[in-house]
Amino acid sequence: MSESISSEQSTVAATSRPAIGHAFRLQWEPAQQGHVLLYPEGMVKLNLTAGEILKRCDGVRTVREIVAELETAFGATNLEKDVTSFMTFALGKHWLEIRE
Repeated sequence: MSESISSEQSTVAATSRPAIGHAFRLQWEPAQQGHVLLYPEGMVKLNLTAGEILKRCDGVRTVREIVAELETAFGATNLEKDVTSFMTFALGKHWLEIRE
């Protein structure tokens, strides 16, 4: 059984490798001044936090590595709960898929 980074709402494995879902494309949109997820039926404008998390979800980095990168980039600690909660939400929306 793999080790998990978990909260009450999330059980995303720390060793999972999240990637943007096949139906979506993440890009910076100057007109929106932020990251967006494009899909055939439209677009989702992301807030800064969501954009920072999703741009690291490349199917190569593990959840643990993404959390460490975010903590370093923003001089923060204890981001695991927030990151995994967002990832659980994004998985539910099919914005992300997990590659083990």
